Amino acid sequence: MEEIYNESSNIAVEGGEILQFEIDDAIYGIEIQYITEIIQIPQITIVPKVPDYIKGVVNLRGKVIPVMSVRRRFGKEEIPFDDRTCIVVISWENLAVGLIVDGVREVAQIKPEEISLTPNYKNVNTNKYIRYIIESGDEIKLLLNCETLIMER
Repeated sequence: MEEIYNESSNIAVEGGEILQFEIDDAIYGIEIQYITEIIQIPQITIVPKVPDYIKGVVNLRGKVIPVMSVRRRFGKEEIPFDDRTCIVVISWENLAVGLIVDGVREVAQIKPEEISLTPNYKNVNTNKYIRYIIESGDEIKLLLNCETLIMER
């Protein structure tokens, strides 16, 4: 499988830590090295003529960053924000982006033997936003591909 990550990431070989979060009943993860911070939902300024998954921009200590609804990016319906809804701020190649998620769980240590490639259907990876599948105990976690999640239109 061709890796499209430009930054060094050896999670499949060495294991590592991921931040786990939820969208509906599914558990997703992002490698901890890409996480900048987790914040409550601030005032979001709407920007016209952007894809529907871009909710707008926020001012984060004087820096304006775009905010993306992971639910909409995955083609899911929006739900009202609640006290668990938050923004996970990630940094990818000097680009900061806020990801709106239903709730954050915890940081988990992942072992290489828990990681498998995403399934292919007729030699085509059917979900470009998922990098790996992680089977940990009785839970399945989906490790996001930060590059395609934030860079692809």
